[in-house]
Amino acid sequence: MTVQSLTNALRQTTAMILAGGQGERLAPLTRDRAKPAVPFGGNYRIIDFTLSNCLNSGLRKIHILTQYKSRSLDRHIKQAWNVFTSEMDEYIEVLPPQQRTDERWYEGTADAVFQNIYTLQMEQPQYVIVLGGDHVYKMDYSEMLAAHINSNAVLTVACTEVPKGEAKRFGVMGVDTNWRILRFQEKPEEPDCIPDNPEYTLASMGIYIFNTETLIRELLTNARQNESHDFGKDIIPRMVRDGERVCALPFRDRNSGAIKYWRDIGTIDSYYDAHMDLIAVSPVFNLYDEEWPIRTYQVQAPPAKTVFRGAERQGEVLDSLVCNGCIISGARVEHSILGPRVFVHSWAHVEDSVVFDDVEIGRYARVRHAIIDKNVNICAGAVIGYDLERDRQRFTVTDNGIVVIPKGTVIDEV
Repeated sequence: MTVQSLTNALRQTTAMILAGGQGERLAPLTRDRAKPAVPFGGNYRIIDFTLSNCLNSGLRKIHILTQYKSRSLDRHIKQAWNVFTSEMDEYIEVLPPQQRTDERWYEGTADAVFQNIYTLQMEQPQYVIVLGGDHVYKMDYSEMLAAHINSNAVLTVACTEVPKGEAKRFGVMGVDTNWRILRFQEKPEEPDCIPDNPEYTLASMGIYIFNTETLIRELLTNARQNESHDFGKDIIPRMVRDGERVCALPFRDRNSGAIKYWRDIGTIDSYYDAHMDLIAVSPVFNLYDEEWPIRTYQVQAPPAKTVFRGAERQGEVLDSLVCNGCIISGARVEHSILGPRVFVHSWAHVEDSVVFDDVEIGRYARVRHAIIDKNVNICAGAVIGYDLERDRQRFTVTDNGIVVIPKGTVIDEV
């Protein structure tokens, strides 16, 4: 496929990003916001990674399908992603449930696109790429589009290798030697394995490229059925059973590291672990890759700084990411991520933690193994993450011992 023909195909492609997820397993971080709007890595929101993939791949027609507590997400899109020129037929649009057929919310991934089928019928793109807005990875969608066209498929599903024991979390596929999907199962107990590697299986990444006419036909069929209205549970298995040409595409990571990095951060523990990935000495997921930049809204704040240096107290930061506006005033921060405008007062100690924007941590406070949401105020001498039984009486504590403090909490007792 020539560069020009791929460029033309990209112009005929519309992206539909599913961003209406409630993210119950990420509570309380999703108490006031949709899952794709949850902060990640200090400066970013989770959806920034999917949108940056679109931008870096040459996709310029993007619809974001929102639903649950979308105000924070809407505001972020306006602030960070106002980069498209309508005169060049480029756009990024936020679409809440249209309720064209009846007064109901989205009832599944396929239903979310179905409720916006009028948009596809009006725009008439040749291809539609369906994406989730809640994964962290780097992927060139233009390569997937080229493979889709070259294989003469009506649907292409991006896949990644996962250990067989983790298959129950994903849609799993069996393929032939030409990567045509022969069977597709959603969260199976006995998954199909990769032919040359029985310990691994091919898991769907929730990334689909459809020929538009095929997508519209399948959505209309699905809407008439008493089904869950989901791509992985209903539409893809039926298309495979009906003999449609459905192909898999192995994930080729655009990350600069040697390991393929794709994280479905659906739980607090996986969300925390993904952050710890970022602050490794040689991070598996590289935020500093100039060839594949991650775009976001940059807070207008002065540079971060440390204050005081001496034997009595010292502002010190080790193995951490620290955003604009932070002040570490005679405190110690290690192996942590601080969002914008965090103030850590003298003699406080923060370690192995993720701290969101505008948090104040008082003198002599000790915080470890914690996720602290925005606008939290922690009083002098408070202790978090050292006595989990006491923490459970006040906050959410995960199975792995991560303490989560909700947005706007004031901790005024030691």
